[in-house]
Amino acid sequence: MSKILLPNDIAQVVSLALAEDLGHGDVTAALIEPAKNAEATIISRESAVLCGRAWVDEVFRQIDPGTEIRWHRQDGEQLSPDEPVFSLHGRARALLSGERAALNFLQTLSGTATTAHRYAQAVADTPVRILDTRKTIPGLRTAQKYAVRCGGAHNHRIGLFDAFLIKENHIEAAGSITTAVERARSMHADLPLEVEVENMEEFREALAAGADIVMLDNFSLPDVHRAVSLNGGQLKIEVSGNVHLDELRVLADTGIDYISVGALTKHLQSIDFSMRFDQS
Repeated sequence: MSKILLPNDIAQVVSLALAEDLGHGDVTAALIEPAKNAEATIISRESAVLCGRAWVDEVFRQIDPGTEIRWHRQDGEQLSPDEPVFSLHGRARALLSGERAALNFLQTLSGTATTAHRYAQAVADTPVRILDTRKTIPGLRTAQKYAVRCGGAHNHRIGLFDAFLIKENHIEAAGSITTAVERARSMHADLPLEVEVENMEEFREALAAGADIVMLDNFSLPDVHRAVSLNGGQLKIEVSGNVHLDELRVLADTGIDYISVGALTKHLQSIDFSMRFDQS
């Protein structure tokens, strides 16, 4: 797979995770002699798409930079059950204190990547792109967005700052779709502009107003077909709202461009990883 850029907040996110776990110190790890070294192996208990190496590396860098990590797989690669994922060598205290934070990142991000992979594979032979949403774990927005890409899906906007997404309450407050689009263009003409619509009347207004993308929210399949036909390729069409894995192919065949799926980041199943000290 092509190189995927890492987010720039990894050190900050890891620091917060360690602070909540370690507090004023790991009292149980303190039972171990400070100079004692150990080796450990981390395995995946199930099939998964690996994601989270940089976060694991940062956990042990912050606890003890002398810890050696030997990875056997890259982010985005498939893991088999009981497969060794990486090995650790260093002070036993550091390995024990970093274990849970490291595996928390690994299980969550690998779970996100694995879920994204399932959805992306369902439409892999079509032009349709699977997009994530802002329904992410607080504090892990950029991490989960990275994991989605590792799984083969794509990112929607990162936050409220990098694109317009005019939704029902924005339309109500602004007065109309047309008014909201006009104001958006006058404020930030350089930003992508998307309008969420709930019926064909709103779709026609968004089309006439000149949006870049229109999101069809909970449209029936016949109405999705009608919208695609009416659009005639003028703008990009995204489908969203309670989209299930077994429905993806039917939706992709309508001629839409994107399907956004909140489940990629909020309904993920964490992957079971286990760390065991190697016998001396």
